[in-house]
Amino acid sequence: MKMASIYSRRNLLGLIVAGAAAALAGCDRKSAAAGPSEARASPAPVKGKRDVPILVYRDPECGCCEAWADIARAEGYAVTVESRSDMPAVKARHGVPAELASCHTAIVGDYAIEGHVPMRHVAKILADKPRDIRGIAVPGMPRGSPGMEMPDGSIDAFEVMAFAKDGKASQFRA
Repeated sequence: MKMASIYSRRNLLGLIVAGAAAALAGCDRKSAAAGPSEARASPAPVKGKRDVPILVYRDPECGCCEAWADIARAEGYAVTVESRSDMPAVKARHGVPAELASCHTAIVGDYAIEGHVPMRHVAKILADKPRDIRGIAVPGMPRGSPGMEMPDGSIDAFEVMAFAKDGKASQFRA
């Protein structure tokens, strides 16, 4: 009996490791232009948002964060990427609730943008300037979200969530 439960635990552990590896595969795309610990300034913005800086904090081992930053640059934001090994502390400092965490945290204006948030949602929070919102987030790393595009075109359903200073979350629509 004991042998069967060990094999079950091993199988479960194997599945967890395999699932984690698959989830991180999207984050294994490192930027060729920036080294793992250097910040990178963006080229000149192109669509009239040149006065709106976005600072993206990312784990040095995650490449999908650079993909999201490239999407923001293409929208015309002035993006700087800073690699940090202390991402949990960065998220805590900017009030990101643990249940909404993703791989990178961006700061734009007075707001935290957590994870693979579509640019239309970033534009809406900046245009509306809601006082009761600390930031917006796409929890986890859903396939097909900005910066997490898959070669096979697969897409996971996801919602953009707003979070208040007290950590309460609600859906955020653009």
